[in-house]
Amino acid sequence: MSVSYQPVIWNRTKLIYDSFLLCGVVLYILTFLKLAPLLLRPDQLPDLPTLRMCAFGSLAFLLLTIVLAIGPLARLDSRFLPLLYNRRHFGVVTAIVAATHALFVLNWYFSYSPTPMLRALFTSNTSFGHIAGFPFELFGVFALLVLAVLAVTSHDFWLSFLTPPLWKAIHMSIYFAYAAVVLHVTLGVLVTGQNLLLTILVGVSLALLCSLHLVAGGRERAADHAGSPAAPQPGWILVGDVSEIPEGRAVVGVAPGGERIAVFRSKGRLSALSNVCSHQNGPIGEGKVVLGFVTCPWHGYQYRLDDGCSPPPFKERIRKYRVALSGNQVHVEATPVPLGTRIEPVAIPDTVLAAIGSAPQGARPS
Repeated sequence: MSVSYQPVIWNRTKLIYDSFLLCGVVLYILTFLKLAPLLLRPDQLPDLPTLRMCAFGSLAFLLLTIVLAIGPLARLDSRFLPLLYNRRHFGVVTAIVAATHALFVLNWYFSYSPTPMLRALFTSNTSFGHIAGFPFELFGVFALLVLAVLAVTSHDFWLSFLTPPLWKAIHMSIYFAYAAVVLHVTLGVLVTGQNLLLTILVGVSLALLCSLHLVAGGRERAADHAGSPAAPQPGWILVGDVSEIPEGRAVVGVAPGGERIAVFRSKGRLSALSNVCSHQNGPIGEGKVVLGFVTCPWHGYQYRLDDGCSPPPFKERIRKYRVALSGNQVHVEATPVPLGTRIEPVAIPDTVLAAIGSAPQGARPS
């Protein structure tokens, strides 16, 4: 979180995340350049510039695939949640690697062209009427432009300027970039007759990503469609048993109309907030309570449990709901209170905590 726009904001966790990411990039490039000559026959061995192109091109595709896989993986298994935290930096690194691949291609194939390199790129192959001769380079250029736009607009300034719904809609175009890369590689093989192994790997990644998204999306859609059962009180829903909520975590219910509500348990108390972060609509309910604040797993935006407001000087707010405990059953009023309304968290009786084999971590008023 920040109250002013800085080019790059790092904290200790982000520095560790980015360090692992950059070390992985360097290790992949060095390994590729070292192993590829050992695995190919001498007559198949490309020159060093071509190896560099392949190394950065394959790495860009691998990073793009991982970026797209993180979301559904985190939905299916909470152990992947930490990868969500700094995904914007992951995307920026992907764009830089893809741009490096493009520069190597331009410098190798068009350095001695009598026409400017970009003009030569767009006019060297114009067989639009034949699949085998289609100018596959255009798909690569399109994907690179999309990645560049997403990298530039990943900054919070653009999120605030465009508003979260529009910003998110723009960033969903990453799927168009991925589709363009698949076409770029597939048509490239048809034209050149090379890199059959890369085509197979692209096909495997495409099948994997489609499967992950279908499974995760099906699970989410089924949960939303079913909704949470109605509680005895009119206008309230039953979100589950208090024993299902780990300390510092949440269980998510679905109100009529599809609104998701996260009920957090912290220090023996229950609080209900909207599951949607005001920053990038991240899933608050998949986050945890850190130092007394609900923390979004995507970028660390924080909110108070009692009113859904970020601590000063921050101004972000999310919807707050009334919560009640009936025995072990957690009930939530489906209609939110006005933004910023303070509601005292509901204390879980010691008898209930004892029954579920848990004790509050920290003092709370009696």
